[in-house]
Amino acid sequence: MIKEKVISSEKLAEVIVDAIQDVKGKSITKLDLRKIDNAVCDYFIICSGESSTQVEGINNSIQRKTREILHEKPWHAEGTQNSEWILLDYVNIVVHIFYKEVRDFYDLEDLWADAERTDYEDIF
Repeated sequence: MIKEKVISSEKLAEVIVDAIQDVKGKSITKLDLRKIDNAVCDYFIICSGESSTQVEGINNSIQRKTREILHEKPWHAEGTQNSEWILLDYVNIVVHIFYKEVRDFYDLEDLWADAERTDYEDIF
């Protein structure tokens, strides 16, 4: 029998936010979707990078830290080719890493305005 370790969405979200802050990701927002009917996951975590290089760095930091601390890796990843919008799907948490102008265009926070929102201060 294989024993699986269950990681809470809250703990995974905490590690993801820390990983974003480690590489100075900007405008971090966590949207709690758990009280929304038919939501695709528990949380969206959204952040911005100032360049495609920083967007890729945020992606690498999240994947490295979740793997090292929680032994978790994304179920699916998209957008790593152009690094303007990288999506990391951890099943219960979907992370959106945007190049700033692309984030402004899609405005996911407004699209999910009925979600409980937590904004994190930029760390410099």
